[in-house]
Amino acid sequence: MNGVHDMGGMDGFGKVEPEPNEPMFHTEWEGRVLAMVRAMGAAGAFNIDTSRFYRETLPPNVYLNSSYYKKWFLGLEDMLVDKGYIAAEEVAAGHALAPAKPLKHGKFTVDDVERVMVRGKFGRDAQAPAKFKPGDRVRAKNIHPATHTRLPRYVRGHVGVVELNLGCSVFPDSAAMEAGENPQWLYTVVFDGAELWGPDADPTIRVSVDAFEPYLEPA
Repeated sequence: MNGVHDMGGMDGFGKVEPEPNEPMFHTEWEGRVLAMVRAMGAAGAFNIDTSRFYRETLPPNVYLNSSYYKKWFLGLEDMLVDKGYIAAEEVAAGHALAPAKPLKHGKFTVDDVERVMVRGKFGRDAQAPAKFKPGDRVRAKNIHPATHTRLPRYVRGHVGVVELNLGCSVFPDSAAMEAGENPQWLYTVVFDGAELWGPDADPTIRVSVDAFEPYLEPA
């Protein structure tokens, strides 16, 4: 979807200022939010792409004025309400008002922590031969889906060159909407800065984007 979260290549937001020696969490509640998101995902309430989609749909003023983990918290809250795991009245009250909806994978326990904290594997068997190979010129399609996509807005309509075939993986656009894994080939595509931003761009800039096959067409 097109939203305030997709800021790549945009002017006017100032420099990115990395925080020296940034801690993993600035306050205790941030760690608790991460734990809640990982626990509910492991218990089957949602998948990682659905979780991203709910953060993307936060109103622009809320998104821009929220810290990283506040976005996670607000997205989690909206997602759990929509999926019936909690009610808006329970959020307002600060506690449960009715028995909880059963979780797909049952209760999350301490014994599950090590398994859950290992990054998931998203590689899948291919459903068809790859359409592109390294060296092919491709154009990122000018798409504007209303739902989740991993294709950055600033590369849409532009031409790049396939550098790598990264194999076949779960397609986030489908997974986010809980429409199945729909595995797709994934490529690293390299774009010249001048192709993306015109003649005023730094001529030394090259941008690599990992793009799924449905995002691309021959150039």
